[in-house]
Amino acid sequence: MEKIPAITIKEAQEKVDQWIKNYGKRYFNELTNMAILTEEVGEVARIIARKYGEQSCKESDKAYDLGDEMADVLWVLLCLANQTGIDLTTAFEKNLEKKTNRDHTRHLNNKKL
Repeated sequence: MEKIPAITIKEAQEKVDQWIKNYGKRYFNELTNMAILTEEVGEVARIIARKYGEQSCKESDKAYDLGDEMADVLWVLLCLANQTGIDLTTAFEKNLEKKTNRDHTRHLNNKKL
């Protein structure tokens, strides 16, 4: 498989939108995509619980690929951002600034860490 070069969040949103237009007919509605996002996050949780947690693996669990499941989560999140008009680059930058302002010493001063 050919390695895909790194892309920006904006480019990822554009690629998803183009794929939907070319192959997907249309976006699922927001509620459907929210349900799909929840399902995909559950698949990530299942792998984490079995690989890093205390759950045992069934033979069928071994076929799951954590990276692929994370990419599924990202895909649906990008769909939701596109269809609700969210620029995830801007949202992420604002969120990072919020966390930095709020938590710039919180973790450094956390004796539990």
